[in-house]
Order: sequence, then structure tokens, then C-alpha cells
Amino acid sequence: MVISFDRETCSNLNITESREWLVTNGIGGYASGTVANILTRRYHGLLIAALKPPLGRTLLLTKLDETANYQGLDYPLYCNRWADGTANPEGYQQTESFYLEGTIPVWKFTFADVVLEKRIWMEQGENTTYIHYNLRNGSQPLSLEIKALINHRDHHHHTKAQDWQISTDNIKQGVCIQAFPEATPLYLLTHPHPDDKKLISTPTNNWYYGFNLAVEKYRGQQELEDHLHAVTFHAQIEVGKSLTIVASTKENATTNGERELAFHHNYEQQIIQKFATTKTSNSEVKNPVVKFWKSFAQTKPQPTAKPTPDWINQLVLAANQFIVDRKSPKHPYGKTILAGYHWFEDWGRDTMISLPGLTICTKQFDVARSILLTFAEYVDQGMLPNRFPDGSTTPDYNTVDATLWYFEAVLAYYEATGDRQLLVDLFPILAEIIDYYRRGTRYNIQLDTDDGLIYAGETGSQITWMDAKVDDWVVTPRIGKPIEISALWYNALQIMDKFAQQLGKDNLDYERLARLIKEKGFARFWNQEEGYCYDVLDTPNGNDAALRPNQIFALSLPAIGKFSYPPLLTPDQEKQVMDICTHKLLTPYGLRSLASDDPEYKGVYGGDIYQRDGAYHQGTIWGWLIGHYAVAHLRIYNNQAKAEELLKPMAEHLTVHGIGSISEIFDGNEPMTPRGCIAQAWSVAEVLRAWAVINNE
Repeated sequence: MVISFDRETCSNLNITESREWLVTNGIGGYASGTVANILTRRYHGLLIAALKPPLGRTLLLTKLDETANYQGLDYPLYCNRWADGTANPEGYQQTESFYLEGTIPVWKFTFADVVLEKRIWMEQGENTTYIHYNLRNGSQPLSLEIKALINHRDHHHHTKAQDWQISTDNIKQGVCIQAFPEATPLYLLTHPHPDDKKLISTPTNNWYYGFNLAVEKYRGQQELEDHLHAVTFHAQIEVGKSLTIVASTKENATTNGERELAFHHNYEQQIIQKFATTKTSNSEVKNPVVKFWKSFAQTKPQPTAKPTPDWINQLVLAANQFIVDRKSPKHPYGKTILAGYHWFEDWGRDTMISLPGLTICTKQFDVARSILLTFAEYVDQGMLPNRFPDGSTTPDYNTVDATLWYFEAVLAYYEATGDRQLLVDLFPILAEIIDYYRRGTRYNIQLDTDDGLIYAGETGSQITWMDAKVDDWVVTPRIGKPIEISALWYNALQIMDKFAQQLGKDNLDYERLARLIKEKGFARFWNQEEGYCYDVLDTPNGNDAALRPNQIFALSLPAIGKFSYPPLLTPDQEKQVMDICTHKLLTPYGLRSLASDDPEYKGVYGGDIYQRDGAYHQGTIWGWLIGHYAVAHLRIYNNQAKAEELLKPMAEHLTVHGIGSISEIFDGNEPMTPRGCIAQAWSVAEVLRAWAVINNE
């Protein structure tokens, strides 16, 4: 599918200010905005630089307000919404179409006989954004006035006009702007260069007050912000020629827009080509889920291979946006995964859940290996970091599941590559993790020797993926034995059993513990009265019977135990779980985090932090869960067409919210409006992974 909007759509402000684009630079920086060119978030800007990659993200260039002058008439190409709610000028009325060219947003402006195209992208590995204008048609040259609005703040914060000691210095290729002495310089460079008589720059120092940020208002945040008009560029573009504005933290950034655009197109084409390449022929390098379905398929006529849908190729490009550098002295080429744009850091849990879909399915095996080694460096007391906070060098370890998802990620990588050396290197760390979980580590994480399950949690902590906490309020504490932790723990033991055998090490202890869980521990989750699984066992208030989606992991996790070992539930129980999740939790965009008939259900995600986090896991739909549901459906019902159909609504979703990507969450209530991050790593990853499993890729 080609993601595009026609003139009728582009002239509808209600639509275009809710459609957001995103480009990234591979080190944590990004640029983002709306199709209407209206700021609606504090996170919108043309250069949000990662000054301490992959974090330290700082807004430097907010926007460019362009006005075209043609045959004596002015045509504004931009729009701002002000404090009083008015939107002007109405530059979106000049937009003939908007579309994505890979991940590059493209505006096609038309007026009189002019056709002017505008593209935005970032250089990979650099805090550099390109804004490229190309005059495709016209009967005479076009004049452009471009006002550069700047800022200098953490991307989480907001700015009120202040008395900055701004300096604007002319340099060879443009201007250097420094908001105040301690600020990182912003270089605005041009091609053609300023010494060209058709392009001049004029320093200014005017604050624009009261940009109205509608989404921040909805989220209960500060809704008004000020930005500084620092410089105005005046340019003349000949028909068939182009103009490039480069925003960078580098004084010597390359300014040739045509050449850099070709480089970027080639870069994205390589990503698609890598995804399309035939899998390795090494007979030992097979994903266990794929191996199962291939053996199943051998008993049936083999269909002709289907071409990859365009929307899946678009997701492959979206997947790459989350992969960024996390360098360290031990791993100078280290990689990690940002959990979501605009505001999330690299979370251990999200990284390991996302790794198979973002790197294995896309065949970026070197990236997967780097991520696994990078995170191994931070394992402490048997735990993977939960996140690396912005502005801190000390990771947080408040997670029980990130470490267990690490086993799934290692397995996915090993089965895809047969990389025995990495297995040799990581096995001692994996064994140490198992040992810590057995004897106890942070947050009261420890093995219950009676049933083989992991108990975790303590008052005031939120250590599962349902982790909303505001001040001292833990919304869903889930202290006890959560069902997905038990399923992951069982899989980790099965994985270690497999790895130990591969390396000629003692596997009996892992096998014994897994058998205890299967024969005794996991059976305790079955709630005979309700016909589905308890969400958490042995909480301070007994067993928690709330109907949540976490039981789907007992059916979906792609571990060898699914096929080489007995499943955790009986066939009848598995079908009952599928039925109840289908009837009470399933939506086109994922699973609700709580059944809508539960007294604690919250169907709308919005308001201040208390209201939003109070709904986060109390009914809000999570996009990433559709992948696990689809895989579970395929395994239980053996209906490939139906399983693939479950993913199709996400294809249409690519044209809404974060264009070309998948949102973090959706309202539980109709019309299931997308909320949260406009692009979420595990949402994209799980749809890709499920599609690959369903299609035997």
C-alpha cells in the first residue's frame, strides 16, 4: 500500500492535525510533526537531537514557517494554532497531496501553475535533518521566505519566552545559532550556499507566544509554549531546481540535498532487500515455531509463495526506526531498541519482546547479536535493566519479566543463526540468572519450591509489564505469581534444557524444574468456576480472578516447550482461554487489558497522569498483544487464513496516528481511538513476528 492523502483529506484540518509523521537518525534523535504542519505536542520539531546517544534528546529546531511568493501573490505553506484556539494561516489549503516515500514525508503544494514538493529526512548516525524543496513546475522562479523557529530544551519539557543571550553568526554555509552560552549550537545550513545571490539570511530575535498544543492539553500537560524566531531565509528557486535547509549539530554537515536524498533512498532499499532475501540454508538454523509449521505443511499441498504485502514492507522500515546505538567501552558498536516515539527510552522488557520481530524477522542478525551482548553487560543480580533513564547513567532494575524475555530473544537469535559462539558466551549469564531467580533477588523475586513457580513483588513496586505507578499509587501491583511470569519461567527452563544439551552441559536440573511446573505448579492457575486462568496466584488477597490478557502467553510464547514438550494447559483449557479472550478482550487492534464488564474497567485513556495511568492497564487496548493472540489462534485452530486476517486492521491503522507505524495503545471503548506513543516498538515487532509465523517466513 502507498500511504497517501489527497487534497480533500489534506484540506480537512481535523484529520491532518491528528496524522503525525516521524523520521529518525539511528542514534535516538528524531523529527516529527503533523501533516497540517501544526504543532500539537511538545515532542514535535524538525531536530530533536540525541546529545547523549541514545538519550539526551533536545529540541533545537522547532519548525520552518514557509511563505511562497509567486507572480506577486503570497501563499503561506504552514499553519499554527494559537492560544485562543484559532489556526492561521491556513497553509494546509495549498497541499495537493501528502504521502510517505519509504519513511520520508512528502508534501506536494500546488497553486497557480506551481508544483512544489517538500521532503524531510535525517542522516543516519548524525543529529542532522534535511528539509528539501523541489520546484517541479511553474512558469517562472518561485520566491520562498522561510522563518526558522528554534528552541533549546529537553524534549519532555516546555518553554516560556525568556531573555536568552542568543547569538546568530554567519558562517560559510549558513548560520550558527546559540540560544545561550551553555547551549548546544544549532547550525542552519543551506544548499545552494548563502553566497548565492538568490539566497540570503536575516537574523531576527522575536518570540512567538502561545502555540496551542492540543494533544498535551488532552494529556493534562502544559498546553501553551513559546518558540523563538531566530532567522529568516529568503530564497529563489528556479523551475526544476531545489533548495535544501539543513539543521544540524555539526558545522560541516553535508548540504547537497539531492545526493543525501539518494543515499537515504538507497539505505531504506537495502533494509527492504535484506528482509526479502532467502533464509539461511543451514539446517540447524530454524525457528522452532516455523519448524513446527513447516513439518505440518509437508502433509499438505504446498501453495505458491505469496508476494510480501506492501504494508508489511512499510512495517519493516518502521521497525528500523526503533534500532539505535548504545555504545560502551566494551561494545563500541552496541545497539539497543527505543521502546516508543516520542518519549520512551530503551526498556529492557520492550527490547527483548521486540527483538525477534524487529531484528530476526527483518534479518538484521548482526543487530540482534549486538543488542543481546549489550544488555548482557548490564545483567546484575540475575536481572536485566528495566530501563535506562534519561539523564542518568544508572539503569533501573525494577522488572521481573525483562530478564525472562531475554531467554526468548536469545532462543530466537540462536534458532535463526546457529551462532554457537554467542551461545557459549551467554550460557554462563543465563545460568546465573536462573540461579538468582531460584535463590532470590531484588523485589522479592524467588522460587517457590513447592510448585516451581516464581513469586515476585513487594508493596509499592510495579515489576510486571502492567507497570503503571503514580507517586505511591501502584495501579496494578500484581504481587504474587503472575501467569505470564510463570509461562516465561517455564519456557526459560525449557530453553536452558535445550541449550545445555547443545553445549554438552548438565540439563537435569532444568528439566526437573520444568516438569514440576507442568505437573503441579501451572495447574493451579486454572479457575474451574470461571473457565479461564487466574491472572495472579497467591496475592496478599488470594488468587486474582480478573479477566486479563496475560493468560494468552501460555498459548503463544514461541518456545520449544510448545511442541517438543507438553503444553501448560490441556487442549480443552486452551480452547476455553481462546474463547474467553475472543469474546471479552479481543478488538481489531489488540486485546483489552481488562474485561469491559469488570468494575475497575476504564474505557478511555486521557486526562492527567492519574487518569491516564489509572486506565493504562484497566481496559486500554494494547497493540502488541494482537501478535500473541494471532499466533495462539494459529496453533489452537490451525486456520492460517483466519490468523492472518486478525492482523489486517493494522494495515489500515498505518494511515492513522503515527503514519506508517503502529500505536502503543487504543481506547478500550469505541471508536478505539489510538493513544500513547504514535510508534511503539513491540506493536510493530509483534505484528511482524506474527505475520512471519503465520506465513512460514
